[in-house]
Order: sequence, then C-alpha cells, then structure tokens
Amino acid sequence: MPMAEDGPRYHFRDVEAGDIPVLSRWFAEPHVAKWWDGDPQQNAEHVVEAMESIETRPMIVELEGRPIAYLQHYDPHLEDGHPYQDQPKGTLGLDISIGIPALIGKGHGSAIIRQIASELFAGGTKRIVIDPHPENHAAIRAYEKAGFRYLDTRTSIYGPAHFMVLDANQETDLQ
Repeated sequence: MPMAEDGPRYHFRDVEAGDIPVLSRWFAEPHVAKWWDGDPQQNAEHVVEAMESIETRPMIVELEGRPIAYLQHYDPHLEDGHPYQDQPKGTLGLDISIGIPALIGKGHGSAIIRQIASELFAGGTKRIVIDPHPENHAAIRAYEKAGFRYLDTRTSIYGPAHFMVLDANQETDLQ
C-alpha cells in the first residue's frame, strides 16, 4: 500500500469503551505482546484507566475509517515520579503499537509518528520522547525514519529503553 505524501492520511481519535475488545485482541498479537508487559486484558484495562487520567491520552489510529493502531501520548511532568521528568517542560512521551499484523513492515509506524509529531508540534509541544526496548530493532528503525535521534539507554520501572527524542525544531527537517 503506497504512502500518501500530500497530507494527513491517518485519523487520530480518543479511545472509547467500545474499543477495548479490539485493544485486547491487539495486545494479544505476538508482535505486540512481545513488547507489552502483562496480559492482554490487563493492558486493555490500563488503557481504560488512562482514559480517565490527565497525564495520558490514549488514542486509536484509523486508516480509511478502520482502526489499525493504538497510540498514546503522555506528559511525564504530570505523573509523580515519572522517570522522564529530566526532559524539558513541554515534552510529551509517545507509545504506539500497530495492531494488525498484515500492516507491520509497510511504513505505517514511521508515517503515523511523523503525522502525530507534526500535529503535536503545531499544538505547542517542544519535544517528543519515545522509549522502545533496545532489542526492538524494527521500532527503532521506524522511529529513526520519523526523525527521532538516540539520546541514551535507560532502565526504569518500565524496563530497559533505547531513549529517543524529536525536537520541534527538528520537525521542519522532515518535510
């Protein structure tokens, strides 16, 4: 499936209660479960909790009206003791999982990240951080394609992370 270069092609919307069964299925997919701790239903319940929080915004990514991925962004400065509070104010963290196995390796991950980054920067975000597991080479490549650069390797309560950043002033280089 070719990537569109002439404008947004993905639609981002807030997770709704009716999305939870789909999220549970996605969290059970081997390519997702490998990188998410806990059981799929428990991870879906964490999304429900995030729906009520002020620090995290859980979202569904749609392509042509069809849900294809889970995405969340969060403000590490709103969560007590978050390990990424060393980042400047105006930083948002990002997590993404493409739920449909047939869409993996087709360029959707980096395209989704580029689009959401552009929208977040337009809204005033100064920096976006993302923290794939150091062994998640496919995700790291996708984030590099989206413009992220390696900052450091960290270990926190969330496990080991290949910590990457994208700054608002870098974003213009991606166009």
